[in-house]
Amino acid sequence: MSELIISVSGMRGIVGSQLTPEVVVRYLGAFAEFLPPGRLVVTRDGRSTGGMIADVTIAALRAAGRDVLCPGIAATPTTGVLVRKKQCIGGVQITASHNPAEYNGLKLMDSDGRVISAAKGEHVLRNYEAHSCRWADHKHVGDVIDVPDAINEHLQMVLATVNVNRIREHQYSVLLDSNHGAGSILGKVLLERLGCRVRALGDTPDGHFEHPAEPTAENLATVLPEVVAGQADVGFCQDPDADRLAVIDETGRYVGEEYTLALCVDHVLRERPGPIVTNCSTSRMSRDLAEQHDVPFRASPVGEPNVTGVMIEEAAVFGGEGNGGPIDPRVGYVRDSFVGMASILDAMAARDEPVSSLVDGLPHYAIHKTKIELDRNDIPSAFHALAAHFNDATHDRMDGLHLDWPDRWLLVRASNTEPIVRAIAEAPTEQDAADLCQQAAEIISDL
Repeated sequence: MSELIISVSGMRGIVGSQLTPEVVVRYLGAFAEFLPPGRLVVTRDGRSTGGMIADVTIAALRAAGRDVLCPGIAATPTTGVLVRKKQCIGGVQITASHNPAEYNGLKLMDSDGRVISAAKGEHVLRNYEAHSCRWADHKHVGDVIDVPDAINEHLQMVLATVNVNRIREHQYSVLLDSNHGAGSILGKVLLERLGCRVRALGDTPDGHFEHPAEPTAENLATVLPEVVAGQADVGFCQDPDADRLAVIDETGRYVGEEYTLALCVDHVLRERPGPIVTNCSTSRMSRDLAEQHDVPFRASPVGEPNVTGVMIEEAAVFGGEGNGGPIDPRVGYVRDSFVGMASILDAMAARDEPVSSLVDGLPHYAIHKTKIELDRNDIPSAFHALAAHFNDATHDRMDGLHLDWPDRWLLVRASNTEPIVRAIAEAPTEQDAADLCQQAAEIISDL
């Protein structure tokens, strides 16, 4: 990623060479011009450059005539809660999510505490490209408002989704790896309120990551044995802004981000059945669970705003994305690692089973991902060729090309930033999933 990446919900880039103060000011001026009158929340994850970018962000919004609530370091889902509870017109979370330490970025939120929709994001992007912004005169520059005890409302909302006493009776031992991001601020308090004995790794939110930021199996290689060594019942691993959660079971097995959502969905549907929504690149485990519980299931295009939009349409009881992002409407329409931790502990307590047993009881699939070089002008013909070759599959064009069989699927989507398509396949075995991706690559290379 050599260029500043701008999407409909925000931007990210390498600080100093791509993400500069000038870029931040211009982008936030475009965002402020789009918004109605009112206050905004500005928070940041623990990255070492976050304080500097927060200063620029706050100054830009004040210069646009906006009062700014400043809780300081907070998780992205906490920001969503604050936007709603403080009746703000929007929010800005300063984060580069799972990108390396040299990156930072801006994530924009709407007045409902959700990441802004694609339509609104396109409006902001047009303003940004047109250098459209309106600065306030000296009489109308915005003020800064401190926010003490920024986590309490989020904490109470998460606690209300589970049986606290049931969890407390088990006195679980939990390893929490926040990797010097924002997650430990609420994470430790939540787990302690649930009666857990907590061992925290990387609980100083200074951005000095002890391992690469994305909580994958490879990146958590040093954390896996810590769960066993500490005799923990479960390990919870967050990304820097704590909207994603990966799980390690009591044997030190990396359960992974795809299983985070499935574990939550399984538990929620046992407690309060209702519609489930995931995006179209998420494991079909959640769809299988919805079928088992005889409740509606619906897939959305990839992207958190798309998932939450469909959740609202369907009045879903739960949803999320397979990158470790559970979404509970009772807390907010934002991916939330804290919701995931509480739900998984509640599932363990309700069934009096270790997390390994809960995982083993889920449907099992393997996912394989690959990149295929393809000029953007050739995408329509590539999709046509793939649909013709895989003519025994059900297919749709909701988001790229999605091909579906009873026990497997293949999704091919174009990159927004590179001349490639990404192929993602899920099947009963790793080899089956890899074969689907390989067939797709061969068909596209023959064009």
